[in-house]
This record gives sequence, C-alpha cells and structure tokens, in this order.
Amino acid sequence: MVDFFASMQGTLFGMFDMFAGGGLSNLSIMALGIMPYISASIIIQLLTVVSPELKRLKEEGAAGRKKITQYTRYGTVLIAAIQGLGIAIGIENMTSPAGVPVVLDGGWAFRLTTIITLVSGTVLLMWIGEQITEYGIGNGISLIIFAGIVAQLPGAVFNTFRLMSAGQISLFVAILLAVLVASVLIFIVFMERGQRRIPIQYAKRMLGRKMYGGQTTHLPLKINTAGVIPPIFASSMLMFPATLASFSQSEILNRISVIFDPASIIYNTVFVALIIFFCYFYTAIIFDPKDIAENIRKQGGFVPGIRPGLKTREYIDTVLSRITLWGSLYISAICVLPMLLIAQFNVPFYFGGTGVLIAVVVAMDTMSKVDSYLITHQYEGLMQKTRIKGRR
Repeated sequence: MVDFFASMQGTLFGMFDMFAGGGLSNLSIMALGIMPYISASIIIQLLTVVSPELKRLKEEGAAGRKKITQYTRYGTVLIAAIQGLGIAIGIENMTSPAGVPVVLDGGWAFRLTTIITLVSGTVLLMWIGEQITEYGIGNGISLIIFAGIVAQLPGAVFNTFRLMSAGQISLFVAILLAVLVASVLIFIVFMERGQRRIPIQYAKRMLGRKMYGGQTTHLPLKINTAGVIPPIFASSMLMFPATLASFSQSEILNRISVIFDPASIIYNTVFVALIIFFCYFYTAIIFDPKDIAENIRKQGGFVPGIRPGLKTREYIDTVLSRITLWGSLYISAICVLPMLLIAQFNVPFYFGGTGVLIAVVVAMDTMSKVDSYLITHQYEGLMQKTRIKGRR
C-alpha cells in the first residue's frame, strides 16, 4: 500500500498526502486531511462573486458569514464523500505483488465503511480547526495544514542523511541545499512582508465647535495578495491528468501525463502561466478597488493628486495590477525551484514549493497573532494596575 502511494508522487494524491502529513499513504482515519474543507471554502468564495444570494449573505455581517460557514461545512462533507468513494474504488482495484486483491470482500459495504470513516476524520479535523480559531491563536485550519507539512520534516531530514551516508548525496551538495533552504526562507519572509502603501489624506471637517480629520494614513497593498491559493489551483490542474492516468489504461491520458512530467520544460512553463493567471484572478475576487475607493470617498478621504471616485479606483487598480505581477513571479520562482533542483542535483528536495510557502506564511501569521495577544495582555494588565492605584 505504501509503495502504491509512493508511486503517486506528482499526482493529486501526492499533494493531498503532503497536506495530510502522510495520513493518506498510511490510510489513516484522517487520510483526506483538511483538503475537502479548503476546496469547499474556495468554491464558496468563487460562487460568492457570481451568486447574488451569497453576495447578499456576505454583506449581512456576522449572521450572513455564519450562514456561509454552514454552506462550507455541507460542501466539505459532500467533497469528502466523493473523494472517499474514489479512494475506496481505487483500493478495491489494488493487488499485492503476488497478484492477490488488497480487498478480499469489496462492494458497497466496504465503500460505505470507507466513506463514513474518511468523512468522519475530515469533519473532526474541521471541528478542531474551528475550535482553534475561536478559542486559540491564529487560523485553526491553517495551523492544521502547517502541522501536516511539518510532520514530514523529520523523516525528510533523516532520509537526506541516509542518502549522504550511502554516498548518493555529497557533502558539498548537502551544504549547498542547506544554504539554499535558509536563503529561500529569508526571501519568502521578505516578500510576504512587502507592501505598497498608497497615501490617503482626509479632509478637515467642522462638527460643532471641534475640528475633525486632517490626518494622513495609508492603504497597504500586499505584494502577494492572493496568498497560497494560486499554486494550489495550478498544481491541482496539472496533476489531474497524471491522477487519471494512474487509474486508467488510456493511451491519450498516459501521453498527456508524460508530457506534463514535473521535470519537463512544458510543465514548468504552463505551471508558471497558471500561477500568474490565478494570482490575478483570485486577487480580483478578494480585493475590489471599486469598494475601497467608494469607502475612502464616503469617509472624506482622497489620494493626493488623484480625484476621488472613478480616478481613485483606476489608480488603485493600476497599482494593484503592477504589484500582483511581481507577486506572481515571486510565487512562481518559489514553486518551480524544487523541480529545478531535482533536475540539476537528482535528489529529492523536501523544502520547496507550495509546502514551504504555506508553512512560512502560517508561521508568520501565528507569530503576529501571538505578538498582538501579548501586547493586548500587557495593556490590560497596565490598565488594571492603573484602576487599582486610582481607587487608592
């Protein structure tokens, strides 16, 4: 069974196994991990743009967001059930090296048992993630993905040392990879903190006898507004033919999977093009310059040198398009780097691509939440001491 999933690297199963911390290759209860919830969340976000009903719920505030969260849960169960059925059918078709079927008594009884088990594991992870988000620090779903990726790190390091002891990796290459890993991590942190700040000036207003406004602030635009969604989308689309070819004897699918080999130039070229496309596509979904410009105008603000309203919207859209290009190129470089290293050094590279991007982004977000929590806690303690002294 482990050998079968080892051959699934470069397919959707390989990506799911990475996010599940190796749970899929071990066929654990939580084999699907939290990926069905992520897929459902992305689908709901995309539907919010085209569905007036979902858009209205999003604008209703807490009550609307609660309803959307409920729809996301239903979608998670549905997607997990479909994926569980696919895994059950795939296991039924497996045979041992001796030619004996892995499942001796298949059928719908086995399939339903597998579906219920895998869906239950995903629902449990979803509930744990929501509890962490509500009562813990940071986003619980992101932390679960982070844990799944980091869980494979000790085994990867051990395997690297094993290859060094066997002479398959030289000491120079190992040191070079270690330096490269550190450089990539520093580069990701630098780029994720990068912002383009648009100055906003608020006009002075007279309310009664007091003067309000007149301050200057800024609108921060992140270089990587889309986050890690573009590489996940792009990887899923390119891995889909290889996934189908692994369960099919179709000559056409096999040829497509060979053409889109992760080490080929065609694969990497299409991969970069898809990442750039999804960066612009997802940024347009989650960030609307029209709403931002309208809110600035309603609050009496303006960009110096730019007229409020339509001109402000066009200016924000232009700036966002330019920095999104650099953000998409940065994500493309991080995601293509492991494949280049595999082609050049002929060794498995565990610390690149989507996995390391997710791990670093989640770690940075969690650290910022911890810092803000500590600052708030110190502020509350200071205020409590001040009240006590005032009473005395």
